Amino acid sequence: MTDDLRSAGAPTLEDVARAAGVSRATVSRVVNGVRNVDPAIQEVVRQAVSVTGYAPNRAARSLVTRRADALALVVTGAGVEAEAGAGRERVGGGAGSFTAQVFADPFFGRVVTGVVDYLRPRGMHPVLMFAETSRARDEVVAYLRQGSADGALIVSTHAEDPLPGLLTEAGLAAVLYARPARPVPISYVDLAHQDGARLAAEHLLARDCRRIATISGPLDVPAGQARLAGFRDTMARHGHPYTPIAEGRFTQESGEAAMERLLAEHPDLDGVFAANDLMAMGACHVLREHGRRVPEDVAVVGFDDSSAALACRPPLTTVRQPVEEMAAEMARLLLDRLARPASPATSVIFEPELVVRGSA
Repeated sequence: MTDDLRSAGAPTLEDVARAAGVSRATVSRVVNGVRNVDPAIQEVVRQAVSVTGYAPNRAARSLVTRRADALALVVTGAGVEAEAGAGRERVGGGAGSFTAQVFADPFFGRVVTGVVDYLRPRGMHPVLMFAETSRARDEVVAYLRQGSADGALIVSTHAEDPLPGLLTEAGLAAVLYARPARPVPISYVDLAHQDGARLAAEHLLARDCRRIATISGPLDVPAGQARLAGFRDTMARHGHPYTPIAEGRFTQESGEAAMERLLAEHPDLDGVFAANDLMAMGACHVLREHGRRVPEDVAVVGFDDSSAALACRPPLTTVRQPVEEMAAEMARLLLDRLARPASPATSVIFEPELVVRGSA
């Protein structure tokens, strides 16, 4: 396109149509994502858009497509209010404690990375929302009902979270990271957690560890339950009917506290499986304080293969959860649901992988 046209004002659909040699209506259909346009013509129009520098008016486009071209990425923590009243362990205090906990966990950063990397090339962006209270959950539902976002990507931190059910009852498009604790007709991505815990148990046993304990995740969370079940089952299959356990909360501090309890009750332990890397890092810190060498005296295996695994000293042997790939798949499932609203709910289960480093 010439500099004269660029200086005359913002390029219009008519400018694109002239550059492409097609009608304005054809350009409109391509720009608005209408499917029944010949692929060759679509490519010509896209090139003309690039040459002219045309930028679609999103407000006008939304009137045609009834799409916001945005997705809500919702981190929801049902149960926080009840925990506060019961005096259970929380990170920080006051209204900001839930978000503080979210941003302190490398897992959530990996989810955001996976979602953004998938959506950005498609001209879409996530809107980050938090839903730790009943009022906040109502706001999420209202936000989606109003069409401010086309659907929701949900990352829940509590098994009793009602938000997935609220969204499905309202007929709103949503995909969940991790299977729901209660049956809900919603698509989700998840990991084969029990298989991952099996890999951890078999690795510790292969190192000739015989007095093995585990720091579980919170047992009101399906992933915490599954990892513990998989670990215990594998230990039992190898002739170890009893595995000492201390429950953690997926935080480094809770891993430290759990390791202190296990050492006090089982001072001769020689292997530990922690259900995530932050707790494994906390366990390594406590072991060093008690003069135990890792891995010479006590081997430690984590779970997730997060940034904490590399920050730990020694670097953690861990079970890899491909969070970025899982988050991208979550976004793909949601876009597919938006394109085909009548499609049934589906699930995609990813396989874990053992990553061997210095801690075991």
